[in-house]
Amino acid sequence: MKYFETLFLEDARKFIACLDSKARMKLFHNIEVAEQTRDIRFFKKLNHEIWEFRIHCVDGQIRLLAFWDKTNRSQTLVVATHGFIKKTMKVSKSEINRAVRLRAEYFEHK
Repeated sequence: MKYFETLFLEDARKFIACLDSKARMKLFHNIEVAEQTRDIRFFKKLNHEIWEFRIHCVDGQIRLLAFWDKTNRSQTLVVATHGFIKKTMKVSKSEINRAVRLRAEYFEHK
């Protein structure tokens, strides 16, 4: 049973396409595990709207910023806005602000 589905916005898809195949496979595997188990090891709340999905890789941590869309009663979506690789633990305000902007655009055009 899946607890949610993941939707990737264009910026997230472009980022994922740039990852090497091993990192991409690990990312998709971990997303699949999270969808089926709601495992919070992969998610961290950054503010009241934006979460980060993270996995460890050789170069640092792959981060996908995302938000929840619960407007459809039959299916909860986690919408990934964009991604980046971080070597440090802290996510910059500019990355969070970008996710907030992409979230607003998503709901504006929905």
